[in-house]
Amino acid sequence: MTVDLARRATGLVELMDDPDCDLAALRRTYAVFPVVNALVAGWRRVYTTRLRPLLDPDRETRLLDLGSGGGDVARSLARWAARDGLRLSVTGADPDERAHDFATSRPAAGVTYRRASSDELVAAGDEFDVVVSNHVLHHLDDGARAAVLRDSELLAGRLVVHNDIRRSRVAYAAYRVGTLPLARSSFVHVDGLRSIRRSYTVDELGVVAPEGWRVETLAPFRVLLTWTAAGS
Repeated sequence: MTVDLARRATGLVELMDDPDCDLAALRRTYAVFPVVNALVAGWRRVYTTRLRPLLDPDRETRLLDLGSGGGDVARSLARWAARDGLRLSVTGADPDERAHDFATSRPAAGVTYRRASSDELVAAGDEFDVVVSNHVLHHLDDGARAAVLRDSELLAGRLVVHNDIRRSRVAYAAYRVGTLPLARSSFVHVDGLRSIRRSYTVDELGVVAPEGWRVETLAPFRVLLTWTAAGS
């Protein structure tokens, strides 16, 4: 079957987004995310090039991971900063009770978890230096995306980095082959392919990016939507 990658398949729903999905399979999916994200999401490069220059060994930097899921990105960022002798406090926030329960079952130094959405954090008066997200943008409709970006500006004192998939035929083909061994044990194979089909090209994201936001690429298959506070 030929898959149409010429446009976003916004009508697709990922298996893990179903509130009635198999909980055991969902937890297996969260458990394998550290490997998948390490291979495809580029967070090590984002950390070394975008985040580490902002960190300090004497002053704590507060980072928020929005839609943190199983918490693997939050844990990785905290671990890398600690190894570099830099003070970083990471908060992983996700409104999904299932994600929150899984994340809190895997505690890590320097990381706390909140069951909360971005608007709830804004309403609570929370403030951070940096806001990041992984694979969140492609899940959002136009209204939700605009709200999350607006909340991100309110929550971040210095920098926002929303990291997502850049849709392409090569990305789809490579992911389809590479994740076949995981197809029966978790949602990683099916949901990843659906995520690619729902994700943006650079031009598409540029059209919907608000004023003051910048669309950038990260090789080989990533797109970053970033915002920097004035004076930072």
